Amino acid sequence: MRLKIFLSIAAVLAMAAFSFGQVKKPEPPAVRVPFEKSRQAVVVMTPNWSAVQGTARLAERNTGNSKWKWVSNEFPVVVGKSGLGVFRPDFDFDTVSKPPEPIKREGDGRAPAGEFPLISTFGNSDVGSKLPFTKLNEFTECVDDTNSTFYNRIVNRMHVGNFDWNSSEKMLAVGPQYDLGVFVAYNSYPANPGNGSCIFLHIWKDKSTGTAGCTAMARENLERLVKWLDPKKNPYLMQMTSDSYKSSQQSLKLPKLN
Repeated sequence: MRLKIFLSIAAVLAMAAFSFGQVKKPEPPAVRVPFEKSRQAVVVMTPNWSAVQGTARLAERNTGNSKWKWVSNEFPVVVGKSGLGVFRPDFDFDTVSKPPEPIKREGDGRAPAGEFPLISTFGNSDVGSKLPFTKLNEFTECVDDTNSTFYNRIVNRMHVGNFDWNSSEKMLAVGPQYDLGVFVAYNSYPANPGNGSCIFLHIWKDKSTGTAGCTAMARENLERLVKWLDPKKNPYLMQMTSDSYKSSQQSLKLPKLN
């Protein structure tokens, strides 16, 4: 009898040790680092709001007041299966029947357009990320339940005592597309229910298949990007249409398009 009790206690302790040993929590900072302090950017462009295929390029600048410069060649990406949508947490759909551009909402299949911090990475193994890294296991979930206090957060089910969500992404179960990824702090300061959640940079299925709202690319390009991201340079994702890029190029001091 004593042996059975001892083995049961040992099993519980082993499970707890396994769970806590696998994850470095990637919780967003309490205050968003302003874009003006960013010195690294992943710049994604699509031909129009409904396009699925686009291109990405890496850029850096010396200070928040200096001009951006390209530090890589462009490479192909895919965005949401419905294209791009603007982040407008204060938009009132009841008073405006037809917004000037698509507005990003939960479950709409659009990737967010705008500027968003890149704050952590995840995957099956760490390829050399300088950002906080979460090793996925069977308990790693991204909560997309708008009624949950953990909405739009990556959590480990074994680490939280309040399972108040009915919907989440079991990240390990997604498979090869989540073998490596970057958490995009979209709708995170704070998380407004209904504006969209669980936005990542991750490995694509193929070069023509859109995502549920993330931005995806070939494994080799994502791995290079992950190794390049430096938290000391406050990296951002800048995502927009080509027309939006041209109209904001001067004000944001963006590099010229070749």
